[in-house]
Amino acid sequence: MKDLKDLKEKTIRGGAARMIAQAANFAFRIGSLMIMARLLVPQDFGLVGMVTAFTGILNLFRDFGLSTATVQREEVSEEQLSTLFWINVLVGGILAVLCLVCAPLVVRIYHEPRLLGITMALSLGFLFNAAGIQHSALLQRHLRFTALAVINVASLVVAAAVAIAMAKLGYGYWALVGQTVTVPLTVTAGVWIASGWLPGKPRRGAGVRSMMKFGGTLTLNGIIVYIGYNLDKVLLGRFWGAEDLGLYGRGYQLINIPTDNLNQSVGEVAFSAMSRVQNDRPRLRNYFLKGYSLVLAMTIPITIMCGFFATDLIHVLLGPKWAATVPIFQLLSPTILIFAMINPLAWLMFALGMVGRSLKVAMVLAPVVMCGYLAGLHYGPTGVAFGYSAVMILWVIPHTAWCVHDTGVSLRDILVTVSKPLVSGLVGGVVAFVVHRICVPLMPALPRVIVDGGVLSIVYVVMLFYVMGQKALYLDVLKGFRRGTPVEKKALAPA
Repeated sequence: MKDLKDLKEKTIRGGAARMIAQAANFAFRIGSLMIMARLLVPQDFGLVGMVTAFTGILNLFRDFGLSTATVQREEVSEEQLSTLFWINVLVGGILAVLCLVCAPLVVRIYHEPRLLGITMALSLGFLFNAAGIQHSALLQRHLRFTALAVINVASLVVAAAVAIAMAKLGYGYWALVGQTVTVPLTVTAGVWIASGWLPGKPRRGAGVRSMMKFGGTLTLNGIIVYIGYNLDKVLLGRFWGAEDLGLYGRGYQLINIPTDNLNQSVGEVAFSAMSRVQNDRPRLRNYFLKGYSLVLAMTIPITIMCGFFATDLIHVLLGPKWAATVPIFQLLSPTILIFAMINPLAWLMFALGMVGRSLKVAMVLAPVVMCGYLAGLHYGPTGVAFGYSAVMILWVIPHTAWCVHDTGVSLRDILVTVSKPLVSGLVGGVVAFVVHRICVPLMPALPRVIVDGGVLSIVYVVMLFYVMGQKALYLDVLKGFRRGTPVEKKALAPA
């Protein structure tokens, strides 16, 4: 009981710390994007987006799923950890070489010679990433989420400073390349310092075969999902060009910033905690639903804000020259909620070792999403955005039912959990929209966004806390953070 109580305390502290740090992460990413959007043109973003659609596939191999395997295992030895480190470094080197070899192919596909240098420069990221994977997994295993959060935020700050400086000096799209490469370099330096762990020599027979099988399945899962989620950029770049891809890419990036931040802030903590109690289904169910509630509670008002007030948000965040992004952004906004609903299901399946089921789900999801892109491609970026959102909305319930089957969490649990913040958000959105139409149509864009967001947030919190009775859940998290300190480093045995 003491161990479980200690795990709960660490989970609450870690979750609160990660949420606060991810809020800072979110602010820095938005701020950086706002500045870069005013310093560069859509074509600059489109050029880098063409390359990252391809390098992202290689990036899926960067840890071969071994970081997740390290966290999920009940026990990990020093020999296993060192062996996995050197495997990751080897894989990183191979990926860097493959990226260099594929650079001419990328140029040929897009008929754009500038992509050669961009692709070659981005290959460095694979080496930087590989060297820090196991150090990051070790910090996550010990629930040291405060350290991870600080490192991630610091890396974004450094990378943003590099990018802004390069953009002001007139380097154009190379500023985005510099930003992309700087992030993994600074993260790896940070996790080495924070973990204090030095890898030993790799050892044959260290018992990593089962972990590699687990990680290999995760990697294949990631490849399929990545292709499904990124074929839109490839198609738009190939058939509509860099400018249209740049417009679509900025809308897509803005949509995914809250999704990525919230999923990371709660997901890492929830997955680590659930892996420690994977054999206690009632407790695992409780941990999962609390984490799931947090993600939804933070995501739903963002979804509604993006859908209702897209014009003002784009004007404030990107500037008037990005007005063509507004319909794309608005059409993509439902996916914020959809991903908030389906991404956490991966925590549950991975914690239970159900990587085979996750792979099967991915093999259905990817073709479904691709069909949406192809159906809308004829109509350009807005058509692709509509097709993407439409198929995701249709797929979300079957996807959820399949993922939670025989996990201890039911589809009813999911729907009940979603319903409370969703109803609260819709009420808040309607009230904010009425206020927007009646009271603030003559205000400049920034004050309108502040008023709309403030009204939506106030009504949403009142509804969620007092009408839906969710106040206690969030007060527990805040109390846990106030009384907590970063989790101290312990041995390699499970927390």
